[in-house]
Amino acid sequence: MIDGADMLDAGTGLNAADAFAIGRLDAHDQAALVKTGELTPADLVDAAILRIEHLDAALNVMTFKDYDRARARARATDMRGAMAGVPWLLKDGLDYPGMPNRSGSRSKRDAAPGTIEFPFTRAFDDAGLIPLGKTNAPEFGLLPTTEPLLYGAARNPWSLDRSPGGSSGGAAAAVASGMVPVAHAADGGGSIRIPASCCGLVGLKPGRGANVRARDPHVLEDLLACDVLLSRSVRDVSWAYATAAGGIDMPVAPVARRLRVAVIADTLDGAAPSPQVAAVLRQAADLCASLGHDVVAAPLPADGPGVAACFRTLWRYLARDAVAHVVSRMGEAAAEAALEPWTRDLARHGETLGTADLEGALGQICAASDAFARFFTQYDIVLSPVLRHPALAIGDLAPDRSFEHIMERMFDYVSYTPLQNLTGLPALSLPLYLGADGVPIGSMFTAARGQEALLLELAFELEAALPWKHRWPAHSIGTEVPR
Repeated sequence: MIDGADMLDAGTGLNAADAFAIGRLDAHDQAALVKTGELTPADLVDAAILRIEHLDAALNVMTFKDYDRARARARATDMRGAMAGVPWLLKDGLDYPGMPNRSGSRSKRDAAPGTIEFPFTRAFDDAGLIPLGKTNAPEFGLLPTTEPLLYGAARNPWSLDRSPGGSSGGAAAAVASGMVPVAHAADGGGSIRIPASCCGLVGLKPGRGANVRARDPHVLEDLLACDVLLSRSVRDVSWAYATAAGGIDMPVAPVARRLRVAVIADTLDGAAPSPQVAAVLRQAADLCASLGHDVVAAPLPADGPGVAACFRTLWRYLARDAVAHVVSRMGEAAAEAALEPWTRDLARHGETLGTADLEGALGQICAASDAFARFFTQYDIVLSPVLRHPALAIGDLAPDRSFEHIMERMFDYVSYTPLQNLTGLPALSLPLYLGADGVPIGSMFTAARGQEALLLELAFELEAALPWKHRWPAHSIGTEVPR
């Protein structure tokens, strides 16, 4: 492990305690230190590297380190960028020049460094963010935990025997522990909101088509997926969304009017949340009511079981597509050996899908979208859980568990978040409360299409009413003593 204190003393005059203090600041405050001349971009980068090296042995976040190029970029940073010098991390699975995209898969273990940059990452490059490497993610993003056989399990900084969620689990653990103030996350069925909930972060899923392109066109990816940055602060996420949406103006203040908030407690399949999750939902509803919002219980306006079945159908299609690409590149035998059991079995389970299944799924998407369009003429916001259960134990959804176990457990665990991907609605996980076991449980707020600004305005109000800025996990720069 790098001796971070010596490295910083020799190169910048900062020591390890300084590096930890910097890490307790959000991206805006770190950028301000550069703007005022108190620190340089190189200082911020070196401080982040120290924090990563201090914490990563326990958390297993990093899958690719690009420190030398980050330091070179810091020396050449255009100081006009809004976040000039602020370090960030990319999720494995995202293309970026000079970094391999292994997608958490042994089938891509030897992937060459990328050469393509999409508008999404270019927007953050132009803003001055400096990438330090890539973070742990499950194979092809097909699980809501982060335990790929290629890299091993990423661990939750609140409790090392728990998962940080997925598929952006490494990114969430990195931000929650203070390695970096922001990190990239992508969401095709909950993969921004799930790790945000498990790790105590702000996680915004933009609505369909709301951010600039982050990857090649793909009908299911474009239907379900979106990208943004995770952070501990609402203002960081608001800025990141505005940047990823093409530089639009976004709110920087709490919502002014009082909102009609519908609380939907049950899962898509009609099951009640677990007791810890139900308790957090009640607390979140009471907080909204205490602020003067009109909070009422409401039934799900769409066919929940039909929507859940639709998601399972499309998830099998995605697995089939991923496996087909690997087979075409490696051949059947090599692909069978390289791919994880869950990925292979999910693809095989999808081999029986036909035109009628796809037509039925698309029909469910249209019906649910129409139902929520009508619903949001009566309400401004939906409040619901992010997950049916608190953060799972490491191994509970390991990709080499039996197919039957994962199928039952996964779709029960992820039984709220797919709705917003299928309908294209924006949604936001906020870290308002901890569970009874001391691990965060997020509260999810959903709004109508195009209402990302309203979600963020509400988030600013809730952050001011119940601040979480000084709440740090056990394995983080907020609680550990620098060596």
